[in-house]
Amino acid sequence: MLLLALDTATPAVTVALHDGHDVIASSSQVDARRHGELLLPAVDRVLAEAGLTLDAVTGVVVGIGPGPYTGLRVGLMTADTFGLVLGVPVHGVCTLDGLAFAADIDESPFVVATDARRKEVYWARYADSRTRLTDPAVDRPADIADQVAGLPAVGAGALLYPDTFPIAHEPEHVSAAALARLAAEKLAAGEELPAPRPLYLRRPDAQVPKNYKVVTPK
Repeated sequence: MLLLALDTATPAVTVALHDGHDVIASSSQVDARRHGELLLPAVDRVLAEAGLTLDAVTGVVVGIGPGPYTGLRVGLMTADTFGLVLGVPVHGVCTLDGLAFAADIDESPFVVATDARRKEVYWARYADSRTRLTDPAVDRPADIADQVAGLPAVGAGALLYPDTFPIAHEPEHVSAAALARLAAEKLAAGEELPAPRPLYLRRPDAQVPKNYKVVTPK
C-alpha cells in the first residue's frame, strides 16, 4: 500500500505519503490564497523525500471538507485527476475527522471547529478522536454556544472565537499525515470511506447576477 493524502479545505496545503504502516513523508504550508500554486510542488516534494515516483501510489486520500469552495475544489479535482491517471481508488475523509484524529485531548466529548469565514465556523462534536457524534455544520459561534459550552475544542475556528470556545487546543489546521493515518486504519479494518465529494455546506461566495444590465444598443 502507498497512499497519497492531501487536503486543501483549510488555509493549510498539506500532503503526505503512507506506506500501510506509517507516514513516510509529509509537507504542510499555510497560505489561504495559493492552494493551486502550492499543491503540486508539495506532491513532488513528498515523493522526492520518500525516493518514490507517482506511479508507485496505490490509492489517494483527500479531505472533503467542509471548507470554502475555492480552496476545497483544488484538492478534490487534483485527487480525482490522480486517481483517473493512475487507475487507483480515491477515498474521501472529512477534514474535521482528520483534525479530531490528530487532537491530543484526553477529555470527551469535544468539538472540532475550523474557520468558515463570514464570522462562521464549520464544526462537529466528537465522542473521541475516531467517533463523530454530529454531522458537520456551519454556524455563527454565538448560535451554537449552548451546544458546545464547557467542551474542549480543536482547530482554527476555536482559536478565533474564544468566547464560544474558551478551552482551545492544537492543532490549528488539518494535516495530511493525520488523514493518511486515519484512512489507512479504516481501510485495514475493512471500513468503507466516503466518496471524494465536497462538503461545501453553503453556496459559493461568487453568484450569478440576477439582473443583467443591458449595455448593447437597441
